[in-house]
Parts: sequence; C-alpha cells; structure tokens
Amino acid sequence: MQTAEPIKLLCQTLDVSRAGYYAHRHKPERHRCQQDQKLLPLLRQEFEASRKSYGSPRLQVALRRQGHPCGKNRVARLMRQAGLRARQKRRFRPRTTQSNHGFAIAENWLAKVPAPALPNQVWVSDITYLPTQEGWLYLAMTLDACSRKIVGWCTDDSLETFMVTETLKLARQRRGPAPGLLHHSDRGVQYASSACRALLANYKITASMSRKGNCYDNAMAESFFATLKTEAFEDGIPATKAQAKQQVFVYIEGFYNTRRFHSALDYQSPVDFENQFS
Repeated sequence: MQTAEPIKLLCQTLDVSRAGYYAHRHKPERHRCQQDQKLLPLLRQEFEASRKSYGSPRLQVALRRQGHPCGKNRVARLMRQAGLRARQKRRFRPRTTQSNHGFAIAENWLAKVPAPALPNQVWVSDITYLPTQEGWLYLAMTLDACSRKIVGWCTDDSLETFMVTETLKLARQRRGPAPGLLHHSDRGVQYASSACRALLANYKITASMSRKGNCYDNAMAESFFATLKTEAFEDGIPATKAQAKQQVFVYIEGFYNTRRFHSALDYQSPVDFENQFS
C-alpha cells in the first residue's frame, strides 16, 4: 500500500503497532501462502489433464498421489481463486427404447443378482447418438459393471445390428470371460435380434434386458454416455464423423479407461482397479 502519510501516524490513528502493519504487508510470504503458490501450478496441470472435469475431491486425490497432501477445502479455495470450474455432467434425461419388434425379450436378470464383486461377471451395453456436422454417428459400447471399464465399443453410420455384435466380439476377444457372464442391455431391436442372441448363446453369456419403459435399469450405461458427451464433446460438434470417432478413441482408450478417477472405485481408474485382481 502506497501512502503520503507517515506510517507512524497512520498506525497511531488506527491503533495498531508498526510491527503488526509490516507483518500484515508481508502476509503473502507466509509459509501457507508459499505452499499455495507451489500447489496452484500443479492444480492447474491436473485440472487440464482431467479435461477440466475434476472437482476438488478428485483433484485432492491427484495432488496427494503426487506427494502433495492438502485438504479438499483448500483445493476448492484455490480453484475458486484461479477460476477453475469443473464441467458439469449433463442431466440424465430418461428415454425409452424403441422396442416395437417381434424378437424375444430376455428376463431382467440384472435386478435379481448381487452387484458384481469381480470383473467379467456383469457387462452392460447400450447405443447412443453423437452429432457431427456430417450427420449422426452411432456408438455402441459394452462396460464392465464391476470396474466401469469400457471393454468394447464400435461406431457406425447406421443403427444396424452389426454395431452391437462387433462390440460384443471385441469385448470377448479382449477379456475372454468364463461361461456364465451376464450381459445386460435395453430392449432395442439390435440386442434382441437373432444375430445378437445367437452370438451370446455361442459365447455362453446370459442375456438380460431392462423392463419395458424403464430406462433406469440400464442407468450405468446411460451415465457413461452423459460423461462421454460432457468430457469429450463439450467443446463443440465435430466437423466430420471421422473426427468424432477419433475423439471417442482418444477419450475411452487414452483417458477414461486408463486415467479417469471414479469415486465408486475409491478414486482409481478402471485399469488400476482391475490390476488388483491380476
């Protein structure tokens, strides 16, 4: 603070000591403030690496694992001071699947079995739409319900059954699950098709489908799609379908499976979580 008045006179007027005045002026040099200045670049780095998706709980974990223990409130304060605000996942919008077809519908076994304790016990699958400036790109994926890992995915220009069967083939090739795995999906024609049912039977995988008109039965898959669209596509609509597919690849294989912290996994990535079972 610059002033034309003598410091001694100001201190007497305000009834404070000169030592207290100078100590106040040097507060930014205190140990805690010095620590804040060291933490802030690391905080920014982790925030950017998370695709601007991490809030204070996840950033606290990230800093702690780098050897910088700090409280969640402190991280939240530093985020506010730096103007760092995590992207908010879009609100889940219930939708029902178009299931007006003549194929058989599987029992909803997912609602009748315990939560999986190990990987490769329950998989969930679904399809979503990704907008591009060339039109819709469709994404099918299969997710392990224990580790939240995306074990297979496929994109296509149309909603043909090929997309879900290719996803299932890739998942089985990668994982090699034992017979008895439960595969849950909605009632869409792609999953109820004879081709998909035959493939599941050949792999000795039990089919399970959501109840009619109840999108919450497949909420884990829907939640992933909301996360994907927030963290991989929030910056704008891709110019081409090829660009959108590349963004999906980079997000799933380069971030979500390998690095993204999940609160349900004690703030581990799916890959790190599964490593404890190997």
